[in-house]
This record gives sequence, C-alpha cells and structure tokens, in this order.
Amino acid sequence: VQLQASGGGLVQPGGSLRLSCAASGSTFSINDMGWYRQAPGKQRELVAIITRGGRTNYADSVKGQFTISRDNAKNTVYLQMSSLKPEDTAVYYCNAESWGVGYWGKGTQVTVSS
Repeated sequence: VQLQASGGGLVQPGGSLRLSCAASGSTFSINDMGWYRQAPGKQRELVAIITRGGRTNYADSVKGQFTISRDNAKNTVYLQMSSLKPEDTAVYYCNAESWGVGYWGKGTQVTVSS
C-alpha cells in the first residue's frame, strides 16, 4: 500500500484547509485510514481515524473543528480542517491499516500563521 498526501500549506488563523490522501496498491485490503500530526519537538499524535464503514474517531483537541471523510471508490481519505489555530501547525501524516500492518505516507506541512 502506498499513500500520497496533498493539500498542506500556509494559512492564516481562522482559515481552512482540506488534506487529501490517495492510496494505491493493495487497496482492497485497507481497513482503517487516518491522519496523524507531529509538531516540532513533539511526538506524533492521532488526529482522526475512519473505518471502512465510515465510523470516525477524533482527538479531543480537534473535535468539532476537523472532519475526516473517505471515498472508498477513490481509495482516498480527506481531512477538512476549519478554524485553524497556530497550535495546529504540524506535519500531517496519512495512515492506512491493512492486514494489521500500518502504512504511512510522506507528511504534508500545515502552517497556521499570520
């Protein structure tokens, strides 16, 4: 399974961004997909996860602010981020689970700054 994330960038506080992550390879075996982030000097943390059936789970810090969604036909997971704050600045990583193995895409930088 290969993952390609896109959509990061520089945004002002209060702005929005949508991240996308397209999976390729053995996509039929993918179960959960999710987004993680790692801020400078901090450990990577879970942001949101979505099952193949569409059940979602969010970190408390982003509930009501971020929305994860998934298009199984396109093998793509999305992260809609709204009301962005400087503390949301991080490298965002896409993750997919297949047969108990986690796969990671290259991160995409999100910077929230005025």
